[in-house]
Amino acid sequence: MQKERLQEKIILGIDPGTQIMGYGILMISYDQKKHKQLELLQYGVIRLTKYKQHELKLKKIFERVLGLIDEYVPDEVALEAPFYGKNVQSMLKLGRAQGVAMAAALSRQIPIVEYAPKKVKQSVTGNGNASKEQVANMLQSLLKFPSQPSADQQLLDATDALAVALCHHYQKATPARQAKSWKAFVADNPDRIKK
Repeated sequence: MQKERLQEKIILGIDPGTQIMGYGILMISYDQKKHKQLELLQYGVIRLTKYKQHELKLKKIFERVLGLIDEYVPDEVALEAPFYGKNVQSMLKLGRAQGVAMAAALSRQIPIVEYAPKKVKQSVTGNGNASKEQVANMLQSLLKFPSQPSADQQLLDATDALAVALCHHYQKATPARQAKSWKAFVADNPDRIKK
């Protein structure tokens, strides 16, 4: 007998970039007993390297993010906040890419949230300094998708976006505050416990 699902939420995670932008889409559903199930709907990258002019890259980001929103109809969008670097021009371009992705979500009246890279890594792996490969491995374990060659940088941009979506789910659920004890937390969140 199939369980009836009472509630579903779809989260679009985005890892902004001006050469490659990662995206990941998760569906979180709860059954009648409030058991949580995470389902990977889609993940991938938007390749922008063939566009030489920055404004064309921004246009492509807007169109592709809007296309993902229209196809999957997410309830919320979570973005990784740009990390601060020494190259001001790169930071400016990355900020514009993030802003265009935000504008696409806002044009469909979808709430957006930003997370610092360390917060994302901490939320998914328990280590704010985890490598991209460690994040990808943890996501493969949690979401049960096939392993890919670790040298595939584009996969790592896509899994970073998935990590942002999962981080958002964990932050919105705030299970540690809702749970009355560690025992209740473990019972409600078996997917967050390493065995």
